[in-house]
Amino acid sequence: MIEMVIEQRRRNLGGGLDVGRVLPFAKRRMVGPFVFFDHMGPLDVAAGADRSLDVRPHPHIGLSTVTYLFSGEIMHRDSVGSHQTVRPNEVNWMTAGSGITHSERFEKARAVGDHLHGIQAWVALPKEDEETAPSFSHHAGHDLPQWEEAGVTGQLIAGSAYGLSAGAKTHSPLFYAQLDMIPGARAEVPGGHSERAVYIATGSVEVDGTCYEAGQMLVLGSDVSSIVALQGSTVMVLGGEPVGERFLYWNFVSSSKERLRQAAEDWKAGRMKLPDADDKEFIPLPDDPFLKPPAMS
Repeated sequence: MIEMVIEQRRRNLGGGLDVGRVLPFAKRRMVGPFVFFDHMGPLDVAAGADRSLDVRPHPHIGLSTVTYLFSGEIMHRDSVGSHQTVRPNEVNWMTAGSGITHSERFEKARAVGDHLHGIQAWVALPKEDEETAPSFSHHAGHDLPQWEEAGVTGQLIAGSAYGLSAGAKTHSPLFYAQLDMIPGARAEVPGGHSERAVYIATGSVEVDGTCYEAGQMLVLGSDVSSIVALQGSTVMVLGGEPVGERFLYWNFVSSSKERLRQAAEDWKAGRMKLPDADDKEFIPLPDDPFLKPPAMS
């Protein structure tokens, strides 16, 4: 059965960049270790777009960010020295650990125009790894195994599933994959994990005789083993093992409220290194009540 259906809620991150926020949700904060899930766009950007579209430098702790695109291009910069473009069917995996700052800039869009469409997810780190050293890795090609079977084209983004393993280093058991399905195709949803979900990025699917549409995340019961595409559809399947209760404040994730307060104080006081020494514009600490769900990716 379907335990819960979560509808995306549209949010504007500034500069015209809209996202569909799925996680966290008031009645379901996490699925396995996945604590945040934003559907970016789709958005057409004309050449010469204002730089306000960029996601300015901002901090994270206690999580890994997973940036994955269906179309478009984003330039990532971070405080451990990474400068890396992410393109469709590639993964930028950034582990914040004890603290990192980064920016996401739409340089190609400003230069020649672009069609931006993708997903950014956050994976909470296990308590014993929350203060690990920050790091960044980029993955493409053989790091992201692909397969085709009975009208389904799949790509593994992270973790292990379908007898395959992706290249990014994860800190807890999980899986995350994209499935492109032709009308009528049936796709297996990996089992063997305590919590699983399906997010419909485009199209529509059927589960146990009920139709579900794009923009919905289906939190699955243990008895659901497959989905059927009612039209050409792109779906994300994800899940894993819970890592325990997590508190969120702005862009910070931790098992400790006190650690969140310390991170907020560090950012406000300018104690966290910026991605580029010449960065003059960064996202200030919000005035939102403490532990309000995060305001941006």
